[in-house]
Amino acid sequence: MDPAELPPEIVLEPTDAGKRLDKALAERLPEFSRVRLQGLIGEGRVKVGEVVETNASRKLRGNERIVIDLPPPVPASPQGEAIKLDVAYEDEDLIVINKPAGMVVHPSNGHETGTLVHALIAHCGESLSGINGVLRPGIVHRLDKDTSGLLVVAKNDRAHRRLADQFADHGRTGPLERRYLAIVWGEMPRKNGTVDAGITRSSTNRERMVVSNAERARFAITHYEVLEEFIENDAIIASLIACQLETGRTHQIRVHLTHIGHPLLGDALYGSGFKTKERFLSDKARKALAGLNRQALHAETLAFEHPRTKEVLDFSAPPPKDFAALHAALAKT
Repeated sequence: MDPAELPPEIVLEPTDAGKRLDKALAERLPEFSRVRLQGLIGEGRVKVGEVVETNASRKLRGNERIVIDLPPPVPASPQGEAIKLDVAYEDEDLIVINKPAGMVVHPSNGHETGTLVHALIAHCGESLSGINGVLRPGIVHRLDKDTSGLLVVAKNDRAHRRLADQFADHGRTGPLERRYLAIVWGEMPRKNGTVDAGITRSSTNRERMVVSNAERARFAITHYEVLEEFIENDAIIASLIACQLETGRTHQIRVHLTHIGHPLLGDALYGSGFKTKERFLSDKARKALAGLNRQALHAETLAFEHPRTKEVLDFSAPPPKDFAALHAALAKT
């Protein structure tokens, strides 16, 4: 819908009392999906009365007046953008990218430009696999916006299917390996361990995932190994660990480590309760953490079987400067 075609104001009825905001809007705006409306609400584009409302599940009183600030339409298909890529490997079947922190992988509400997909379209032309549709061409797996590191993208459908099979298997029977470096708060309970806990989306905050034993939760397994411990005032304040994924759920490492009481340094979404621990860091470490301004997570290693040649490809990317600076400050090197 063009913004000019949207009613300047939507006036609810008394019978809307008790309804969710997104449901009431969906009933009046059938041209919008409920997911789209939830996205607009989450972006702060919906006012109830004079107040911006970002909670799609807000219960209404009835008779409210609602105004939607609809952004201008964007092309149905992403357009290529000349964004520099750090290419670790490329051939006719696939491309391996060392993604910087801050880059979103594929377009979504609020991220209509500047994504990895836009950069890939410009770099690869029309050769990307179309299996995942126009918004996710070639995307086999993803990394969170603020997680740096290695990611493989398929350049044709055959490569996509074979790579997807490997990621679905999670290395149980094949050579797939994904190794992440993470800096977490505190001393881990063991030098080597496994977190085996189901994950589902939070019912109170749609941006968060939570550990749950509910039937809807998806099983998730994360293995970790302690690589280094950092000491302040004779106590272990933080640890550098390596994580191996046996499943690939949204925010899996961040959620699992928070669940066992060791969230990632810099993780505003899952580690806000540990913000006060920053006072125990050295001045240099606090400054480095502020410079990181994201969760301390980096996809260091990616190995998989080439979809055409069957050769096992193994890539490694050192942590970027912000992660390395935090590590050095904690290690006092």
